[in-house]
This record gives sequence, structure tokens and C-alpha cells, in this order.
Amino acid sequence: MESVFMFFCTLLVWLMTPGIALFYGGMVRRKNVLSTAMYSFSSMAIISILWVTIGYSLAFSPGNGFIGGFEWSMLQQVGFAPNDLYSDAIPHILFMMFQMTFAILTVAIISGAFAERMNFVAYLLFIILWSLLVYTPVAHWVWGDGGFLREMGALDFAGGNVVHISSGVTGLVLAIMIGRRKEADTASPHNLPLALIGGILVWFGWYGFNVGSALTIDNVAMAAFVNTNTAAAAGIIGWCAVEWLINKRPTMLGTISGAIAGLVSITPAAGFVTVPSAMLIGFLGGAICFWGVFWLKGKVKYDDALDAFGLHGIGGIWGGIATGLFATTKINPAGADGLFYGGASLLFKQLAAIGITIVFVAIMTALIVMIIKLFVPIRVNEDQEFKGLDLTLHGEKAYQD
Repeated sequence: MESVFMFFCTLLVWLMTPGIALFYGGMVRRKNVLSTAMYSFSSMAIISILWVTIGYSLAFSPGNGFIGGFEWSMLQQVGFAPNDLYSDAIPHILFMMFQMTFAILTVAIISGAFAERMNFVAYLLFIILWSLLVYTPVAHWVWGDGGFLREMGALDFAGGNVVHISSGVTGLVLAIMIGRRKEADTASPHNLPLALIGGILVWFGWYGFNVGSALTIDNVAMAAFVNTNTAAAAGIIGWCAVEWLINKRPTMLGTISGAIAGLVSITPAAGFVTVPSAMLIGFLGGAICFWGVFWLKGKVKYDDALDAFGLHGIGGIWGGIATGLFATTKINPAGADGLFYGGASLLFKQLAAIGITIVFVAIMTALIVMIIKLFVPIRVNEDQEFKGLDLTLHGEKAYQD
């Protein structure tokens, strides 16, 4: 039963990356829709190979508090038999595949920050280095056997730190270092129905993302299931309420963005909080992410093209903090009690984990970009940007005029 459940959850999370390709593809201009989708599909190819060769071993094999070892490289000792370090009920190789979909998705999320202007060769080099030097250590810290944030007692049920904060902060650093698009102020989505379809696939896949992180069908998994949907719905309401108040009308793009904001916010807390807490986390997540997308980005003037930081970075940070406030052992005895349940120490652990993740990811991302710039341009030239990356980098067009 558990193996069938986890097999299905793995497929659901796999579907999220094509969903991101459609969601992001619909939000860029028509001259860049295929190049934007290529970022996501490239992550599926590159990270899949890296993960089975060395990435999974570095993230999850026994090592020290900061990184795993090499004993599971090329999936040595990773077979059908369960590994008690992570689950005694599902095949070890199935757990590996489930975690691979997280690693792929994280890289795909980042691409929203620099859409329409990053050199494709530089992107490929970046995701190889970033996956090995940033994602695998952070995954080991939080989820790996002996990881120091795990040992410290910080909680991250399904990827607030590992996936969303790391991808969001990385996107912000890249957006700043690459620079603004030439037409950033006039750019607008070219196909909102396409973005809507992508957003729906992402939401659908998120059930595997959060519920599957329980690694079995039990009361914690069902709590995560209900909390995931509840927070997404509340995120829509939170986002649209603020949007309606400020812009005088709710939008379809705002609706799906609010759902994703709620989903991001509940991710680290999904298996630790009650339904009323999930409702509040999602509602505030939608409102806070709206603020990040429309006020903070405009104030600071960074060009986070598709709001990777505004949705995933800010939502992930809020979700990590909310876990420190609302987590309760009544829902998950393996967790801890947050501030509102008498456990003030958990909040400090969450803040420390968030701060450590942000600093590490930001510094490493900047270093990787500086190294790549020594060999290839990080950004396309003005002519390529003007004509569109679909034609100039990939020799094809999404629509035939």
C-alpha cells in the first residue's frame, strides 16, 4: 500500500515541473515562451542524471552534519529493499525517485526570476553547479541523516527551506546580478489560459509534494492533504482580497498566484499544524506574497520576471516562521510545539534555519554566477533580447504568424 501511494505521489511531483513550464511560459511574452519552457525541461534532463550519479548520495547518504558521502553514488546500495534511515515501508529506490522530483522542481522554479534574458549555456552550467553545491547540502542539512538543521530540531515538512527559500533567494540574486530586462516595465503575459493550465497542474502536483512527504498513508498524511487544499484556497482569498482593495478588481492571474502563495506557505508546516492554522497561514501567505510582488519588487526595482522570489522566497520564509508559531504535537507527535502551543524554542530554531539557508544560498549563488561569467556571458545580448530567445537561441517560434 505505501509503495503504491509513494509511486503515485512521485508521479504527481514530477508533473509539477511541466506545470511550471506552462505556468511560466504563459506569463512571458510570446517571443520567449519556448525558451522559458526549455529552462524547466532542461532541469528535468540535467538534474535527473546528476541525481542518480552523485546528487542523491551527497544529499541523503550518511556523512557529517553538512553533506552526505559518496557511498550511494551511481545508486550503489540503493535498491528495492527499504532503508531504515528514511522509511522502513517503501523501497529505497522509490524514496530516491521521490526526492529527485523535488531537486528537479527546485531548479525549474528559479528560472522564473531571470526569464527572457539569461544565456542558455550559462543556465546549463549554473544548474549543474547550483544543484551540487547548494541544493544537495541544504537538503542534507534539513532532511539527511545527521544533517545539522535536522539535529537542531528545525522543522520542514515538505520543502520550505530546501525548495522554496533556496529557489526564491537564488532567483533574487540572479535577477539582481543579471540585471533588468530592457522592456521590463511594459512586459505582460502573452497567454493567461496557458498560465492557468500550468498553475492548475502545479496545484494538482502539490498534493503529492506535501502529502507524499509523510512517506506513508496515516493521520499525518491526511492532515497534510487537508491543510494543503485549505491553505491554497485561503491563499486565493488573501491575495484577491488585497488585490481587490488596492487595484479595485480581482484577476485570474492573481487567483492562481494566490493559490501558489498559499501552497508555498503551508509546505513546511503541512504535517504539523491544525486546519484553522492552515487557513490562517494560507490567507496571510496570499496577502504577504501580494505585497512582495507588487510593493517590494517595485520599491527595490529588481526584475524578478515571474516572481520566483515574490511567491517562493517570501512565501517560504513566512511558512517557516508560521511553523514555529503553529506547529503542534497533537497533529504530529514527531514534530514539536510552536510558540502558540508553549514551545517558544521552536520559533528560534525556525528563524535560525531560515537565516542560515538565506545567507548560504545567497553567497553560493553569487559565487557560482561570478565563476560562470569568467567563461561565458551570463546574459544574452541586446539583439537577442529584442528579437526573443525562442528564435535567437533555439531557432523556433511558438506561434506561426
